[in-house]
Amino acid sequence: MGRSVLVTGGNRGIGRAIAQAFVDVGDDVSVTYRSGTPPEGLFGVKCDVTDTAAVEGAFEQVEAEHGRVEVLVANAGITRDTLLLRMSDEDWSSVIDTNLTGSFRVARRAAKGMLRLKRGRIVLVSSVVGLLGSAGQVNYASSKAGLVGMARSIARELGSRSITANVVAPGFVETEMTAELPDDRKAGYLEAIPLGRFTTGHEVAGVVRWLASEEAGYITGAVIPVDGGLGMGH
Repeated sequence: MGRSVLVTGGNRGIGRAIAQAFVDVGDDVSVTYRSGTPPEGLFGVKCDVTDTAAVEGAFEQVEAEHGRVEVLVANAGITRDTLLLRMSDEDWSSVIDTNLTGSFRVARRAAKGMLRLKRGRIVLVSSVVGLLGSAGQVNYASSKAGLVGMARSIARELGSRSITANVVAPGFVETEMTAELPDDRKAGYLEAIPLGRFTTGHEVAGVVRWLASEEAGYITGAVIPVDGGLGMGH
């Protein structure tokens, strides 16, 4: 029987690829989404991770459909990019509340079921930006860096119950957004990446799925980069 897997922000981009990766190995996959529609064939739950009551309601629906969540992938996130001196309080707080506090809300709720099961895998999706920093992304970089401390603290708290917590830090990913970048900017990004190309959602998803596999059962508190070497040493 497949495990109950929940991927937040799983209706598009990296989240969609991660959800499909777990479907491909026979897991029972649920996704949360804030707008749009859930992917066909997946159990979708509309949920805003900035709302604690909505998170509770989403978990109740998932548990009714697939049982207690055994694998949580906290992927939901937003950007509000602008330079520091132009960044408003709302630009800051909305990104922190979604990316960092939202991950805290879903991890806290998932941990309740995992403690009862005495097993579980938590994977937080960060970014190379959280390790390197990025001009115009003080809020986003801070939110993604915070996930490292969160995962490592969870790993220490819950490790004795066979619950692991890890971070995946993707670099530039081939998406509709990166496809629309001006050629000169895209060339500049590619020049900084030792492998000379952007990664794919499929490659990121493979690492996330591996962290939730039996083979990675002794890995916790780790930060795994999927960035083509862009963030080496960080």
